Amino acid sequence: MQSAESSGKNKWLFAVLLCAVGLLINFLGVKLALALNLPLFLDNIGGALAAALGGYVPAIIVGFLTNLINGIGDYTTTYYGSLTVLIAVSAVYFADKGYFSRLSRLPIIILTFALIGGGLGSVLTWALYGFDFGTGISAPLAHRIFESGALNEFWSQFCADMLIDLLDKTVTVLIVALVLRLLPESVKSRCRFAGWKQTPLSRTTRQAAEKRLARKTSLRAKTVIVVASAMIVIAVAVTGISYFHFRDAAIEEKVDKAESVARTAKSYLDAERIDEFISRGEAAEGYAETKALLKALMDASDDVSYVYAYRILEDGCHVVFDPDTEDTPGAAPGEVIPFDEAFRQYIPALLAGEKIAPVESNESYGWLLSVYEPVKDSRGVCQCYVAVDIDMGSVAVSGYQFLARVVSLFFGFFVMILTIAIWLAEYSVILPINSMALTADQYSFETEEARTDAVKKIEGLDIHTGDEIENLYRSVVKTTKGVVDSINQVEKQKEVISKLQNGLILVLADMVESRDKCTGDHVRKTAAYADVVMRQLKKEGIYADQLTDSFMEDVVNSAPLHDVGKIHVPDSVLNKPGRLTDEEYNQIKQHTTSGSEIIARAIDMVSEGNEGFLKEAKNLALYHHEKWNGMGYPQGLKGEEIPLSARIMAVADVFDALVSRRSYKEGLSMEQAMEIIHQGSGTHFDPQIVKAFEDAHDDVERIMRSHQEQGIA
Repeated sequence: MQSAESSGKNKWLFAVLLCAVGLLINFLGVKLALALNLPLFLDNIGGALAAALGGYVPAIIVGFLTNLINGIGDYTTTYYGSLTVLIAVSAVYFADKGYFSRLSRLPIIILTFALIGGGLGSVLTWALYGFDFGTGISAPLAHRIFESGALNEFWSQFCADMLIDLLDKTVTVLIVALVLRLLPESVKSRCRFAGWKQTPLSRTTRQAAEKRLARKTSLRAKTVIVVASAMIVIAVAVTGISYFHFRDAAIEEKVDKAESVARTAKSYLDAERIDEFISRGEAAEGYAETKALLKALMDASDDVSYVYAYRILEDGCHVVFDPDTEDTPGAAPGEVIPFDEAFRQYIPALLAGEKIAPVESNESYGWLLSVYEPVKDSRGVCQCYVAVDIDMGSVAVSGYQFLARVVSLFFGFFVMILTIAIWLAEYSVILPINSMALTADQYSFETEEARTDAVKKIEGLDIHTGDEIENLYRSVVKTTKGVVDSINQVEKQKEVISKLQNGLILVLADMVESRDKCTGDHVRKTAAYADVVMRQLKKEGIYADQLTDSFMEDVVNSAPLHDVGKIHVPDSVLNKPGRLTDEEYNQIKQHTTSGSEIIARAIDMVSEGNEGFLKEAKNLALYHHEKWNGMGYPQGLKGEEIPLSARIMAVADVFDALVSRRSYKEGLSMEQAMEIIHQGSGTHFDPQIVKAFEDAHDDVERIMRSHQEQGIA
């Protein structure tokens, strides 16, 4: 047999080998698709195969590492790692449900994979590339769909991604399904990577445990909630901080660029000629050349929206230079432009010729960042300001792209960490606890065999988590053994007491019986007959609800006391050889009530709830001469008014009296006695009990013969 240590090493060896094979298949799949110029990715085959064979951990490792490795050549592929991990996790789910082995279920797998890879991938692509087409395999198809005019940019990209991915995932799923079908079960079982910290449970047992021990919020759900909540809080905090740092850095970069352009533009202006430029405009010498330089500076960068020069006066901004743009013609020199609302607070500083901080505005020209650089003459007097407007729309788009990348990367880590956390919790906490709970829930201490089995079951779990769970398990095993040992000790003591009790009953019955020289071993035989009748009734399903094991045991044990009342009958009457007078017969009949009173006094001497067999002993003593038709004594009860134990004893008592030899008569044969019992069915006896007695003919005869062979009449 393999040692646990060797088995553990093999488990890890197969897991590492499976991951390596999965990564190799993904790598070769991508290379093959590129080499043959196929409109496919083929980068999920290894991950899906690792998922179906190995489970969650190999699936996630292969899925995540695939994109990291591919990201060495193209870093953008790392952003799609979250999708690969999602596909891997869903592949494990489908494999566990047996979908890969059922042809009718394969379309469900394909569609799910395509929705993740194509649908979610399309949304991610749209965000990563600034709400524009990407550059991947689906980009040409997306462009063609868009150019057809049927769909807008987003839906063109979405449809292209879905079509490509449906084809790609169809190939992936079919290959995985084929490999799984061809691989022998021995190989598949070795590839399964489970983190058992105990004797492995079957799927049926695990499902039974979860169903039987289900609560409103399971430990698994709590683990998911705690881990997911912690990661989401951390992710939101980190992403938020990262985004604002990114945004500030992007704005700072724009400010630096704007100031650089403004300084360059300032160098083009002659501060001494600003008045001339305003008054004469295009007619001034050098004006056109300067304006052309500003225009060229503005056109040199996509981020620069406007480069212009204004003189700031009380009545507004007086245009010095305002080059035309593609969309907007520039204002003429000397034209007065009202102050934008965003500049209201800076007007005093501008009028004073001071340098102001960059100004963000979001008005008629969109979101702009404006930098104003004062242009001073040789005397240090500000003649005008060179202004540069930077388009900040790209900052917003870059921010969205940054968020998409961060969220994508985090989501991949989130799924990976959450799945591993659940996997670890499953095998290290949930399954051990559920196993202990289910095993304890199935404990039965009714018999020694059941108690021994309970100890074997809890020991058989062999939980070895190496932490508090294992300590709990050891305590449960120790407690179970202690309880079983205590119960076994109690049962042994109970058995001794029961034997003592039954012995005392037989001694008492023998003392009573010894006064009646006619009855022989009557009390023992009637108890044996009663036992046979009850077993036959139970076998035939008659009075099954009343014929419990404890009831049957009480009746057999108390049967010898049914004639205990005869102790009050005078010997002269009890042993009279001739016919009894009416008065003597009445004395005999009183043994039923006398017996009931004797046992009632015994019941009064024990605490309530511990009367046990004495209740049935009282019923037997008082009612065993009652008749089914109500003509018996002492109370004239009829039918099922008579306790079941007494109805059974009535048959056993009469039969034994019929077949036993007495000083005043010979015993009847078995057949004669059975005929008399049969004739009394429905009048003297309960018909169902008579039938059971007759059905147990062989056992009845065996008891009768055994006593005759022992010389007991």
